[in-house]
Amino acid sequence: MTVARWLSLALPLAAVLAVGAQERDRSVRAAGLLAFLTAGIGIAALHEVARLAGWYAFAPVDGAYRGMPVDLWIGWAALWGPLPVLLRRVLPLPIALGLLLWVDAVAMPALHPLVDLGPHWLVGEVVGLLVVALPAQLLGRFSADRRHLGARTSLQVGVFAVLLLWFVPSLAFEVGGGSWAGLTELDRTGLLLVAQLALLVAAPALAAVAEFAVRGDGTPYPWDPPRRLVTTGPYAYLANPMQLAAVALLLFTAAVTRSATVALAAVSAAAFGAAVAGPHEHHYLRTRYGDSWRSYRRQVRDWWPRWRPYPSEPSAVLWLDDDCGPCAALWRMVARRHPVGLRIRPAREHEHVLWRAEYVGGDGHTERGVAAVARGLEHVHLGWAFVGWTLRLPVATWLAQLVTDAMIAPPHPARPRGEPCPTPSSVSSTAPSPPSASTASPVSPPGPSAPRPE
Repeated sequence: MTVARWLSLALPLAAVLAVGAQERDRSVRAAGLLAFLTAGIGIAALHEVARLAGWYAFAPVDGAYRGMPVDLWIGWAALWGPLPVLLRRVLPLPIALGLLLWVDAVAMPALHPLVDLGPHWLVGEVVGLLVVALPAQLLGRFSADRRHLGARTSLQVGVFAVLLLWFVPSLAFEVGGGSWAGLTELDRTGLLLVAQLALLVAAPALAAVAEFAVRGDGTPYPWDPPRRLVTTGPYAYLANPMQLAAVALLLFTAAVTRSATVALAAVSAAAFGAAVAGPHEHHYLRTRYGDSWRSYRRQVRDWWPRWRPYPSEPSAVLWLDDDCGPCAALWRMVARRHPVGLRIRPAREHEHVLWRAEYVGGDGHTERGVAAVARGLEHVHLGWAFVGWTLRLPVATWLAQLVTDAMIAPPHPARPRGEPCPTPSSVSSTAPSPPSASTASPVSPPGPSAPRPE
């Protein structure tokens, strides 16, 4: 078994190193590393399912993590992650997945008695390829070629959520105290409450990820960063919203699972971010963005948020129907709080007919409906900004828009002053539908757009 374990580790790693040595693009090698991380976490989760389903098991050996030999785990992750990514130009995805299935079908029986196969182990192989190898390949290939920004951002969010909320605590439980019993013993109401609190803690991080994608054309992965300096959204209040939310989520998990080891992991993550990752990131951003970044960092801290947002230029515009009761009330509420970097203008003065509130950022980014209102709240202060980030969570936005359309103010064209604002009960089912976001004409901000640093 010693030889089998050594070969299972050495052969995939040697192949990755040999192919990686021919790749001169650092971002491609980093994409391979991301695929390795994705595959490694996925294989660990697959192992837990395989033990319950009886697909396969490993012989008791030294150097194992929860019964899985670490060397076999690393070699498997290298085979399912970076190797096909680095060979993507000569190995299309369907062929790569077919080859991985063939290699496993040959290797798994040959590894007996290290690997004990159940009667339905091939089912486990197919499941593993679909839920572990396929996402690892998609993320690695999209990141290597900088394609499909939305897909690779969503995949990154999924990977890092599993890493933070499952893998790190599980590893901490293995080396220290605590267990998942603190969660599994809760009833359905308790689990729902914990999930909602966790989502609220994560809201600034999720908003920051979206800001990187829609305003910066990039992702949170350090080797796939935004192409433009992002100082809006959560970044108008804090330079490290994702890191702070990650530490807060780990501390929340530590409290729920009663694990001092998970709390120590949270403290270690904060220390690493401040002492190691922070200086490297500062050097990169200072070199790339120069005075723009220096001006921003003089006013926005790493770990302690501002109460009022950093003023980005030029100002954003929130278009509201000032002759409609709910919109007028919202206008007064926001205006009384003197929003930073936001002008509110009557929707009837817009060059196009608006059916819902519209937000136009200084860089031309637009939002409509509840999402536009949420964007406007980001310009008030930290408390209202947090409400806005929560409203901009995908499901929350949809639900809030549904309630608004049905019970508060249905979509309607902005009317000349003095005409009554329609109510949900007065809207005929035969009224024309508002143009969808996908077919509406693009709207430019009233003022000149800000130059975008490249």
